[in-house]
This record gives sequence, structure tokens and C-alpha cells, in this order.
Amino acid sequence: MSCAIGALIRARTIAEAWEESVIKCWREGAEVPTEYGEKSKEILGLLVVVEEPFSEPRVHRGDIYAAMKDSLRKYIEEVLEGSFDWAVKEGKIHYTYHERLFNYPPNGINQINYIVEKLSKVSYSRRAQAITWVPEKDMWVDSPPCLQRIWCTVRDGKLIMHTSWRSRDIFRAMHMNMLAMTELQKMISEKLGLEVGAYIDFSNSAHIYERIYSDVKRFIEVVEKRRLGNRV
Repeated sequence: MSCAIGALIRARTIAEAWEESVIKCWREGAEVPTEYGEKSKEILGLLVVVEEPFSEPRVHRGDIYAAMKDSLRKYIEEVLEGSFDWAVKEGKIHYTYHERLFNYPPNGINQINYIVEKLSKVSYSRRAQAITWVPEKDMWVDSPPCLQRIWCTVRDGKLIMHTSWRSRDIFRAMHMNMLAMTELQKMISEKLGLEVGAYIDFSNSAHIYERIYSDVKRFIEVVEKRRLGNRV
């Protein structure tokens, strides 16, 4: 089985970072099997640096999933406010990121409060992190959390955030993931009275599933036409 290992994308905005990630995964990813019985194009180890996560455009006009009515707003509310945590309590879904970050089981630890407290005391600390993985809950389920860890620190008066993802659907999930995570970055920075700094995003497996190859082809065709038009 061939594989594509390691890629770096540096962009000013989230929209640009997502666009470049989709194109790189499509063009340079190796086709590999998945646990879902279909193929995917995959890069092992995709590092994305967003230098100004709140510069416009944040939302890419080509993301059909973010464009669905209220989908982006509902997703951000789910991550930041826990609007869907009730479904975890009732056993309807396995997890939400809000539950794991703000109410980590089984003891209900608020890891985001810990990050704020840690950095308020030692701004340059390397210990301000939050995790999502709960081995006894996640090892044997079909859909464990993709987000694994958030790490924050302060440099030059700005809050820097890193996120680590074990598995990432680049076309359908990454864009909204980054938008929600940077809203969380902003929430933390405001609690600390800081500016938002760079956002750094790492995926162990960045991939595009075979079932949406045609959607990705159309997306890239539109991007290329737009780029060509901008050069004329």
C-alpha cells in the first residue's frame, strides 16, 4: 500500500487554508482503503498554519456543508455551548466535543477552565491542554472523537492554539472544525484579555472519501476558474 506522508500549508485565513488543504489532499493524497469499505485519498500528517484566523474571509463560499441552513451556527453552538450534550446523557450519541472539553467524563472536569486558569498564572506555560479521548469509552466504538487534543500558550500577547486530529474528513468536516475551534480560541483569549494569535491544525490522517470524489472535482474546477479569472 502506497502512502503520502507529510504536508505543510501556511495561509492567512481559514477559507484559504481549507481550500489549499482540499486541493493538496486531492492532488497529492495516496488512494488507500478505509474501515468503511471504500477508498479514500489520504495524506498522513497534514499541518496547517492559519496566521490570522479572524481575518476575512473566514467562511469559504464553496463549502456546501457550511452553507446549509443554520448548519454552521448549530455546530458552533454544539461545540461552545453544549447545545447537544443532552443527547450524550440520553445515550443517543457517543460524545460531543463540548462534553469532552467542558465536562470530561467521568468526573466532569472543565478542561477549558483549566487552560484559562493555567495561562492566567503562567502565560508561557506548556501545560495548558485539553484532551477528548476516554480509553474505556472510545477504544471499541465505531465513531470515537476525531479531535484528540487542544494545546494553548501565549506569545507576544496573543493566544496561540494548536489542535490535533486523529482522523479528518478534509472536504466535509475540516472547514467547520476550524471555524468552531477558532471561536473557542477567541473565547479563551477574551477570558484572558488577549488578542487571538495563530491557529495551528494537525491531522494524522487527512482524507477525502471516495463517495464524494465527484463533489471535490467540481469544487476544484470552480476554484481554478476563479483563480484564472483573478489573473486576467
